[in-house]
Amino acid sequence: MSLVLQTPAASPEVSRAHFLDKLSLETDVADVWNDMQNGVEGFYLLDARSEKAYRDGHVPGALNLPHALISAETTAALDPTKLMVVYCWGPNCNGAAKACAKLAALGFRVKEMLGGFEYWLKEGNPLEH
Repeated sequence: MSLVLQTPAASPEVSRAHFLDKLSLETDVADVWNDMQNGVEGFYLLDARSEKAYRDGHVPGALNLPHALISAETTAALDPTKLMVVYCWGPNCNGAAKACAKLAALGFRVKEMLGGFEYWLKEGNPLEH
C-alpha cells in the first residue's frame, strides 16, 4: 500500500489556487536578492530579529523592528501601501511569522522571506553592519 497514493491528489485547479495562495504570503532569498540587484523599490525589507543581531549583520537596506516591538507607534513612519518582506533567523525561527501577523493586524501587506538570515548567508549574499 502506498502512503503517497493513499490520499488522492488535488485537482490541478485546487493545486494552482493553493500554491498561488502560498506565494501570496511567501517569497525567498533568491527573489529578494534578484529584486535588490535590479533596483526594485516596491517593498520594505524588515529584520524582525533583536537589535543586537541586526547590528552584528543584516541584509543590506533592511530596517530593524524586532517582532516584540511592532505597534502602531513603531510603524507610523512606514508607508502602508508598500509590501513588507519580513525575515528572522531562519526556518527554525517564528519571529518573522509573529512580525507578519502583527503587521497584517496593523493593515500592512506582508510576505515572509523563507529561509531568513540563515539562508541569506548560505547563498553567499552580502551583509551590512
